Amino acid sequence: MTRHDLPRPSPERGHAETSWHRAYLGLGSNLQGPQRQIQRAVDALRQVPGIVIVAVSSLYESAAWDVTSVQPDYINAVVAIDTSLAPESLLDAAMRIEGEHGRVRGPERNAARTIDIDIVLYDDLNIHSARLTLPHPRMHERAFVLRPLAEIAPHAHVPGYGEAATLLRRLPRSAIDTVRPVAQEA
Repeated sequence: MTRHDLPRPSPERGHAETSWHRAYLGLGSNLQGPQRQIQRAVDALRQVPGIVIVAVSSLYESAAWDVTSVQPDYINAVVAIDTSLAPESLLDAAMRIEGEHGRVRGPERNAARTIDIDIVLYDDLNIHSARLTLPHPRMHERAFVLRPLAEIAPHAHVPGYGEAATLLRRLPRSAIDTVRPVAQEA
């Protein structure tokens, strides 16, 4: 497995005896100060035992995607992590952070949210369980995932599809241009 050109956890941080895995998390928010929500989620991820943040992309803004109601634009980012957590345990940690940060899951699919944390890649695993699908479904078609992913890990391999940067280049220019870099709040 390629490590996607990002550094690994260092042994001096106590990681030598543990099996570590590279994962990429997609973060999104369109409620209650989305830029602040993304930063709060990154800070919360740093506090989870078994997670080491390796890289955080810039923030990107895009219109709400595949929604049935009018919503504010989303702020998105991708975080590269090394983790000793198994995929479902990582999902549990992400969902716990979402709940702690006010995420409410209702009947509407793709409803507005304070924070959304998706596991988009975990090593080169293909998983199709009741709770988790990896790689994240349709990520290879979504500029709001591929643009920040390609920024921090252009060679990240999406099983069955190819490298992040290549997948991004294959998208229509109009789709890529709808995902705009944003200046971070001070």
